[in-house]
Amino acid sequence: MESRNMKIYKFFEFIARMGQIVRWSLMRNIRQEDLKQHSFDVAVLAHALATIRNVYFSGTLDPNMAAVYALYHDTAEVFTGDIPTPIKFFGGGVVKSIVNQLEGLAINKMVGSLPDKLQPVYRAVFTIPPVYKDVIKAADRIAALQKCQEELAFGNPEFAPASARLLEVLKLSDLPEVKYFMENFMSDRPMSLDELIEGNGAWLLEGGLE
Repeated sequence: MESRNMKIYKFFEFIARMGQIVRWSLMRNIRQEDLKQHSFDVAVLAHALATIRNVYFSGTLDPNMAAVYALYHDTAEVFTGDIPTPIKFFGGGVVKSIVNQLEGLAINKMVGSLPDKLQPVYRAVFTIPPVYKDVIKAADRIAALQKCQEELAFGNPEFAPASARLLEVLKLSDLPEVKYFMENFMSDRPMSLDELIEGNGAWLLEGGLE
């Protein structure tokens, strides 16, 4: 195979490694969740929250940008790994300060792995504007609550305390779009396929055998 002399930029190699970063690593998991899966969930939820704000509460956010910011919100973890929240707040927040510095260095490394002309564009998606931060954080918490509820639904009590804390925080949110989402879209457990299609299993027999 003929070797290539052109320079290969590494940015998307870093992004691909998001699938290798395991979340909730200090807890027993029935289903392992990785950073790539989590980021997709947060992006979908951030897009929804921004849309709800615009449609029902006279917001002016760009839902598409909310989704993009969410996709990249934890990307620095390809270097640091997923550091559990309780660890970050050891020493009265000292560890959190160190983690923030490490994440800044990680973002610089990733942005620096792009061609010069693309670097400003991608640096911007790593820098969440203040007006979007509360939406991204709320989406992150909802995604975490969904994960907790899934684990509880399959008999894993390890996630009960985290689920209770997240639910309390979300219920106290002053964001109207969060309240709307929780009241209209958030069930207390994942729905089964039969519940989703409002069936009783008969769909398995419909159409006969193929």
